[in-house]
Amino acid sequence: MLEANLMDKVVALCKRRGFIFQSSEIYGGLNGAWDYGPLGAELKRNVKEAWWQAVVHQRNDVVGLDAAILMHPRTWEASGHVGNFADMLVECKKCNKRLRQDLLIKGKCPQCGNTSFSEPRPFNLMLKTNIGAMEDSSSVAYLRPETAQGIFVNFANVLDATHRKLPFGIAQIGKSFRNEITPGNFTFRTREFEQMEIEYFCRPAEAGQWYQEWIKARHDWYLNLGMRTANLRLREHDKDELAHYAAGCTDIEYLFPFGWSELEGVANRGDYDLKQHAQFSGKELHYHDQMTQEKFYPHVIEPSGGCDRATLAFLVDAYHEEPVKDDTRVVMKFHPKLAPIKAAVLPLLKKNDGIVELAKKIKTGLQKDFFCVYDDTAAIGKLYRRQDEVGTALCITVDVQSLEDRQVTVRDRDTMQQERILLDRLDGYVKDKIKK
Repeated sequence: MLEANLMDKVVALCKRRGFIFQSSEIYGGLNGAWDYGPLGAELKRNVKEAWWQAVVHQRNDVVGLDAAILMHPRTWEASGHVGNFADMLVECKKCNKRLRQDLLIKGKCPQCGNTSFSEPRPFNLMLKTNIGAMEDSSSVAYLRPETAQGIFVNFANVLDATHRKLPFGIAQIGKSFRNEITPGNFTFRTREFEQMEIEYFCRPAEAGQWYQEWIKARHDWYLNLGMRTANLRLREHDKDELAHYAAGCTDIEYLFPFGWSELEGVANRGDYDLKQHAQFSGKELHYHDQMTQEKFYPHVIEPSGGCDRATLAFLVDAYHEEPVKDDTRVVMKFHPKLAPIKAAVLPLLKKNDGIVELAKKIKTGLQKDFFCVYDDTAAIGKLYRRQDEVGTALCITVDVQSLEDRQVTVRDRDTMQQERILLDRLDGYVKDKIKK
């Protein structure tokens, strides 16, 4: 059972400890836009690196891509975004607030409680811009609403450059933009966001098998990074939810404080995308099997996740409050791979030059491999709590005895167990703990 005010606690911690700030806050903020602070930038970067490692570096059948945000406008005609990428907009007849029709709760305006609205009308979610010196119809371009199309239009380029055989995938992490009518729930629904997407090309007869395999692989990725099983579920789309070209779609959902919501979708898109771009561009986008001499459009399995949503889910999932004596310990139990700070080096006596010098030397050695910090600004108990609250995996304390026996005290964040480790073994010890 989730706490009613859990989201408020997470949001407050994010602001207080430098995970996430309101964009342009000194000017009153911009709705639906957020800035990642020093620790948030580290956390989000770790999420992206964990994803890239899992889907590109640890597989033999996926390569990477980094496509441009701005693309030829015909791209979005071919993909259907110009004509069909819209939400149904309604306007409250009492307070004039504009809302997405599907997000109304029991048919009521969330601002004034009114139940009378205008007739729904489509609202295109793409953000327009202009390229060049003249602002007219010939200069119109769009900030991409998804990263997938950059992969599809580069299908032939990647195939020619890498000589890949089916099945193979192309992965990409990048910014996307949607003119959301009602952004909200902190960083869950925003107008600027980052996606982690794969387009996996396979033979038509194998699409069903790969669809199921990618659902499992993506679901397991969250579990392998410490997300609690009870907070994850799979939801298969009903037939009336599917795009006309899709053979299936399954959402990986997380139990946020505001309810079950999508983290990532895995779709069986058929051969729709390559056919559309071949038709609109006039370019050859078939796959040519050199063995059988067959030419056909591969089918596509698309695991598409939100980096910001995943980061938010890991933040919520990591938040714990534990009673300690007469106090409450707030601890962010991130998986070590995701923890923004891997180790904090803490001198027990900051006025002892020998202790301080050794502590700084240890920090310098460790930071060659991990993001570490040095802190001597408070008593050791307070320093431990400070590091617990941001999810630092290990605290390394240097004391007077360390100068004599060349050992330091290493404290585990989750168990609070302490162990004396020889300096000669420290580097390997930390690596084993972080990479587990």
